[in-house]
Amino acid sequence: MKVLVTGGTSGLGLAMASALAEAGATVALTGRSGRRASSAAAGLPGAIGIELDVRDESSVAGAVDLAEARLGGIDMLVNNAGIGMRTVDPHFMTRPQGFWEVPVDGFRAVVETNLTGYFLVAREVVPRMLATGGGRVVNISVSESTMYRAGFVPYGPSRAGSESLSRIMAADLRGSGVTVNLLLPGGATVTGMLPPDAVPGEGRTFLEPTVMGPPIVWLASDDAAGVHDERIVAVEFESWLRERKSGR
Repeated sequence: MKVLVTGGTSGLGLAMASALAEAGATVALTGRSGRRASSAAAGLPGAIGIELDVRDESSVAGAVDLAEARLGGIDMLVNNAGIGMRTVDPHFMTRPQGFWEVPVDGFRAVVETNLTGYFLVAREVVPRMLATGGGRVVNISVSESTMYRAGFVPYGPSRAGSESLSRIMAADLRGSGVTVNLLLPGGATVTGMLPPDAVPGEGRTFLEPTVMGPPIVWLASDDAAGVHDERIVAVEFESWLRERKSGR
């Protein structure tokens, strides 16, 4: 399996790239810094790092061309690159701000990365998959509460948009041989997106990025061939898979 993981230099992206590489996939991971991407890839078996700014069409086209050439094709796209609330409100979990306080440039940057970026990369990769007869797209999402929680503009709307985009992509591609699925951690996860003053709520803990490993490896496996338009929550993956196998 030849996999392109966007935003693969840290957090969820690096955890998924690591799990895939350890499972035997050939992985190209991307980041806005080519040097950082190469450094992250150097720690994974057989992986390569590629510079990619998901907000820029020419960067996307060039990076996908390079990934396709170096991997010998792209069987799976993991759309993961994103930026969080810290970019517009460093203390969003402890002192959330109203949407009217969000700077316009910050709003646009988050939406262009988290929503437009998913569109641009999928738009570049999917026609290549269709030309070769199939492929898999996994779009990374977040818990629904993030999409309507106070103080979460623009991150919540950007993720709601990317989830809607994923469902429409799945509808457009049904029966084509290219599958589209959503994958999310299932809770707040320890990544660079958390503010420095973040603390878990009572009775709750933050998830580790490695929670994404088992479901992304399964989605790249033969067992997941034909799985389409599913919304998989990583913390519930084992029970979801048991139910699926039992036919319920």
